[in-house]
Amino acid sequence: MQKIKIGVLGCASIAERSVIPAILSIPVFELIAVSSRSAEKANKFAQQFNCEAVVGYQNLLNRKDIDVIYIPLPTGLHEEWVLKTLAAGKHILIEKSVASNYVSAKKMVEMARKKGLLLMENFMFLHHQQHQLVKQLIKDGKIGEIRSFRSSFGFPPLSAANFRYQKELGGGALLDAGAYTVRACQFFLGNELKVEAATLNYLNFEVDIFGGAFLKSANGMFAEIAFGFDNFYQCNYEIWGSKGKITASRAFTPKVDFSPTITLEQDSEVFDYKVEVDNHFVNILNELIRCLAENDFENNYQEILNQSSLLQELKDKSEYSPLERG
Repeated sequence: MQKIKIGVLGCASIAERSVIPAILSIPVFELIAVSSRSAEKANKFAQQFNCEAVVGYQNLLNRKDIDVIYIPLPTGLHEEWVLKTLAAGKHILIEKSVASNYVSAKKMVEMARKKGLLLMENFMFLHHQQHQLVKQLIKDGKIGEIRSFRSSFGFPPLSAANFRYQKELGGGALLDAGAYTVRACQFFLGNELKVEAATLNYLNFEVDIFGGAFLKSANGMFAEIAFGFDNFYQCNYEIWGSKGKITASRAFTPKVDFSPTITLEQDSEVFDYKVEVDNHFVNILNELIRCLAENDFENNYQEILNQSSLLQELKDKSEYSPLERG
């Protein structure tokens, strides 16, 4: 297979820790260059990963030797650089959340569709084999008919300087931790969900710090989600059925050397399924390769639009609590 030449637009922590090492582990990819607005950061990454350093994002996009751009920038910068990347004729893998609002997501998808280019949101957790096991248990009837889905993803406060606390950069718990729980709802309950109720709490910050929502589908199935930046650590979901319950206790961020456990409860019996270690960063990159080879772009467009629509709905339906700023 012909090499896929990739460039990285931004020297973010997730790129350094997880995505670039995954790129380098796949022979089909050739890492060409990493860009930053800072020469110091670009050079550091270039030396670390044996590629070229490019100062300035547009200078990376102007290159003719790159097929795909990976964008790990904060959400608030996405629209500008997605549109510029697409205008440069390059496919995109982008960190979640793609957009700060639905209008922005639609604009990016429409341009990607017009240009015939892939725009893929990096929800890597979907490609971890533990979730395929969960789907198989459901298919095998282990919990009967699904009655409800619950998910929590939150963690203790971050550094005050973290971009997730900055409104202009698309910060806030909903677009970060909350996005995982919303995406997981769709993965198991389908794309016909609607937000029935929601709350976002600010605690005198300029962005939402924690929140939750109740989502419902036309067939009566429902989901309860909770998320936050000022919470006891939780990273889980449970699927409650007519005959049993499935729990994933490390659903979204298992490290590549971590073996998660899926718990199945039936009547008075409990079964723990130990899942082999898996690298979901490598898995989603292999999915990107497949999408490029098969020109399977439309599914990714629809997933982005569905996700962004629900996030927008949740934001619009939220009622500020007494803990909200001002």
